[in-house]
Amino acid sequence: MNIKGSLRKTQTQKPNSNCFFSDTFFLASLIVPFRRRSIMAWTRTSMGRIRFDGNEDRLSDLPECIILHILSFLTIQHAVQTCVLSTRWKHLWKRIPTLNLNSHEFRTLKIFSVFLSKILSLHDTSTALYAVNLIRGRTIEPRLLKRFLNYVISHNTHLQQLGISVCGDTGLVFNCISSCRALTSLTLSVRSKWSDLLATLFPKSLNLPLLTSLDLKHFVFCGDENGCAEPFLAFTKLKSLVIFGCKVRDAQILSISNNTLVNLAMHYNSSLHAKIKLNAPSLSTFTYTGSHHIHEICGSGLSSVKKLNIKSAHFSASKYALVLFNWLINFANIESLTVTSTVLQILSLVPDVLKVKLRCFHNLKSLKVELIQIREGSLILLIKEAMIEKAAAKSPKEVVTLRKAFETSFEPPAIPHGIVDFLRQNSPSAEVNISTEYPCFFNLKQIEESIKGVNINNYRSRFSMRSSARLPRLSVRSSSSVAPGLAAKSASAAEPASDAAPASAAEPAKSASAAEPASDAAPASAAEPATAGSPN
Repeated sequence: MNIKGSLRKTQTQKPNSNCFFSDTFFLASLIVPFRRRSIMAWTRTSMGRIRFDGNEDRLSDLPECIILHILSFLTIQHAVQTCVLSTRWKHLWKRIPTLNLNSHEFRTLKIFSVFLSKILSLHDTSTALYAVNLIRGRTIEPRLLKRFLNYVISHNTHLQQLGISVCGDTGLVFNCISSCRALTSLTLSVRSKWSDLLATLFPKSLNLPLLTSLDLKHFVFCGDENGCAEPFLAFTKLKSLVIFGCKVRDAQILSISNNTLVNLAMHYNSSLHAKIKLNAPSLSTFTYTGSHHIHEICGSGLSSVKKLNIKSAHFSASKYALVLFNWLINFANIESLTVTSTVLQILSLVPDVLKVKLRCFHNLKSLKVELIQIREGSLILLIKEAMIEKAAAKSPKEVVTLRKAFETSFEPPAIPHGIVDFLRQNSPSAEVNISTEYPCFFNLKQIEESIKGVNINNYRSRFSMRSSARLPRLSVRSSSSVAPGLAAKSASAAEPASDAAPASAAEPAKSASAAEPASDAAPASAAEPATAGSPN
């Protein structure tokens, strides 16, 4: 047969029924050249030289159990695309012990539904499943969801990891989860409808005796007659807990009591409950992310925490300053502290905070600060009011000078003067690292000069804006560029215009030292013994 005849025959052949995905050959075109260039056997010649032999396929020579283990780290759509590599790979994807499905990787819901339906039909039913993950942020067809859940139930004997993020019948989802008694990890985000703003009620009857990791998103926890919600008492082996965007109903206290809990993360939860009660003697890492509020925290066993992360864009009320200060007292034995610059701004609003002698942080080894932009709003107004209040305690002339500085676009410093040394007053050798995704908004050189021994990691996210000379600096301005001539005024009036000016009611400085540049004045308020009592 000539070449034209062979090409004509190839064009008329029907595609393999198992390769039913439109992007199969696209991914294969990326995989096959990589295998040919990278997977080559090293051979030694008689002369002792080493050369490549590109004809040997060492990947396909691996045992099937190893290949299946490698494929289990891929999403199911990528695993299916390996069927075009060779005849041996044609049906391997049907026997992988994991199913990772994400609808965001499909152009339309119809394509995703067809894909999921065929996966459930063609996957080897005799293969034991160990991990299943379904991510479909919006509504899924009820028939398809029921079929998927029934497939999970039929393979629940060895199932250890389950993740479901869908909008559908919550009753079917929880019935499926309750049947999986061998689960050790559960990630859950379920709503009845995508447009439904009401969070889903988390069932108290859920009993998973082997569960060690739980990740919940957009749930409601109901309280008892004592006004306390305790939704995690049944999970006696829990080690990791993540709560995102959850609420508490008919209660003012969210109680988390667990003797085995090691890692706890709470992100953007509702402010409807006032307190968080922790009773976790094994807790080692606590991460808290808030938007406009911070919860009060209490309980026993907080001294066991070694790593504390507090991240927030901005709080909306000055009352959270004392709440934040109490956090630092409760977590007294931490070794690593990670905060955003706005957290330090809020902490500086505590009256005379730099005069307080801390009885904690003796074991602090690392302090990490992430610089984020201060947006116009209640936070920056509170900071300016605190600066004006401090200036008023000195002289009316200083208030006028400070107000004029604000009118000339003067912004409070990104890191309040003396606050870093205040935190490490009992651990002066603690390492300080400052990072930001937006270096164009900050005067990093001035920050480096004002904090002794600081390390600035100037990295840029791929989502951040490009640095440009036309972009305005929104914080940490030098006194020479913001308010020319202010340094030539009296020593008492020069302090608010400099970068070393405290952003809150802090320890008053001497008039002679106020006129010195911020880079030359080492903050020593935290190191000096004070007689003032604790604000709380």
